Amino acid sequence: MIIIPVKEGENIERALKRFKRKFEKTGVIKELRDRQKYTKPSVKRREMLKKAVYVEGLQRQED
Repeated sequence: MIIIPVKEGENIERALKRFKRKFEKTGVIKELRDRQKYTKPSVKRREMLKKAVYVEGLQRQED
């Protein structure tokens, strides 16, 4: 359960934004979307490799 203490005089929109950010970090929505359809393990591995290659390319560009 996510608890967001609202400080004295704090705007509700700001507290809601903090809640949304914290909720997104938990990964609940991402997991729900992943569970909606079955993905073969080989396809998951392939996607992970593609992402790793992409991230490595970005890091090399940065250096």
